[in-house]
Amino acid sequence: MACPLPMAPCPTSGYSCISDGSGRCEDGGMPAPHPKLDELIATLERLRAPGGCAWDGEQTHESLVRYLIEETHELVDAIESGTRDDLIEELGDVLYQVIFHADIAAHTPGEEFTLEDVAAHMTAKMIGRHPHVFADAVADTPDAVMANWETLKAEEKPHRSSTLDGVPERMPSLLLADKLVGKAAGLGVATATVQDASTPDTEDALGDLLLTLVTQAKARGLDAERALRSRLRTLQRDIRDAEATQ
Repeated sequence: MACPLPMAPCPTSGYSCISDGSGRCEDGGMPAPHPKLDELIATLERLRAPGGCAWDGEQTHESLVRYLIEETHELVDAIESGTRDDLIEELGDVLYQVIFHADIAAHTPGEEFTLEDVAAHMTAKMIGRHPHVFADAVADTPDAVMANWETLKAEEKPHRSSTLDGVPERMPSLLLADKLVGKAAGLGVATATVQDASTPDTEDALGDLLLTLVTQAKARGLDAERALRSRLRTLQRDIRDAEATQ
């Protein structure tokens, strides 16, 4: 019998699968191991164990934030302009950060979760958010998938009272603007306040326009980053006001 949810090579059927948590495929086979991943996890555990590396052993979630940010940006560079080897290296650096944080949590009173807990939570989340794959829901287009995603996300997090809840305030300003524009559109909140602003047809042209705006702002002693973040705070207030009237 084929594994019901094909994900990766399985020694008996050619696929591993998500099962009932026993670690076995439906046909009795065991999922293929990941020896190099296990070796990386063991390496980190050895570095942080007594008698290991003094630097690794004293790190905390907070002390690693700067490295997570740095490694994430390096991964973005590798994706956008790097080689295959660059991508392998930078993905590894980000993966190592995840493993590092999980190991810290495993040895922190009050946290005490492991990488297995992280993986189990993410697996359940992805299965739950994709009922068109793992259940009987229908979503034949990317837009339908995203609509389902937002509905399911809202059902999973009923404590959230605003569409802005969960939006990271420390996102880069342009990414935050893109996120907030999408939230505003769903509520009918206007965002385009400059009526004569031209819209470039390509990302290259858009990049030129953005750079020109930043250059002009700098020449006038204006802080483009601060200006956009200030405008986004106003947009967030507009969104919350719109929610309050619905």
